[in-house]
Amino acid sequence: MSGESTGAGRTRAATLTDDLGTAVEIARPPRRVVSLVPSLTEAVAVSCPEILLAATEWCTHPADLAVERVRGTKNPNVRRIIELAPDLVLCNMEENRQIDVGRLRTAGIPVWVTRIETVDEALTSLARLFTGALGVDVPPWLTTAESVWAPPPPTPPRNAVIPIWRNPWMAVGRNTFTGDLAARLGLRLVHADRPDRYPRLTEDELSTGIELAVLPDEPYVFTRADGPDAFPGIPVALVEGRSLTWYGPSLATARETLTRQLAATFLGGAQPSS
Repeated sequence: MSGESTGAGRTRAATLTDDLGTAVEIARPPRRVVSLVPSLTEAVAVSCPEILLAATEWCTHPADLAVERVRGTKNPNVRRIIELAPDLVLCNMEENRQIDVGRLRTAGIPVWVTRIETVDEALTSLARLFTGALGVDVPPWLTTAESVWAPPPPTPPRNAVIPIWRNPWMAVGRNTFTGDLAARLGLRLVHADRPDRYPRLTEDELSTGIELAVLPDEPYVFTRADGPDAFPGIPVALVEGRSLTWYGPSLATARETLTRQLAATFLGGAQPSS
């Protein structure tokens, strides 16, 4: 916190810096929050639901989330968000567009931008979000998540690929939250040495040199009938995309869930339903 301000008839405010080092003046405490990031929406809705005002159509958790929807992460209804006059809008460097953040800030709306490319960054960023931007205690699920992800990964690592799209094929690559989480599960992503964070691959490149294909159910909905056919003779794990790609409350259960789903593939057990 770099400063606070008060004034007659005005809400007390504090100036803090978000994950990108941008100064953000936030009403204390913020009571009207809009989230444009599904993971952050769930994090706030589970921990302090009374302050969540609106979210995107992609914000699917909690399942009973009943807030106004302001379109998607890449095309938010900026005009409507401005009309709602929130105390704070939550964004992410990867999931949201800089132009939308700029438009909101130009309209005088405080925007907090997170930067999360590793599990450690997720834990740190979320703690700062709650204790700093939102002015509340660290939620219990975040403390649990820190403990869950503390042990080292299993060894030796298995060469793997994690596709996120088909037609064209795209896979998880370097400097990504999912890639770091996968490494902690004992997976070595064979395409992580490419320059793109989510490289496009030919079908031959997709399956070359891998021992395991990990197919999540989002953003592309891979199923038993759509995905495994591209990996003949290679073990395929159908896994919960939320556990693999979200950095909210699912962090507390993701390691156990994904470890079980990966183990079932190699042990010949039943794969999870998609």
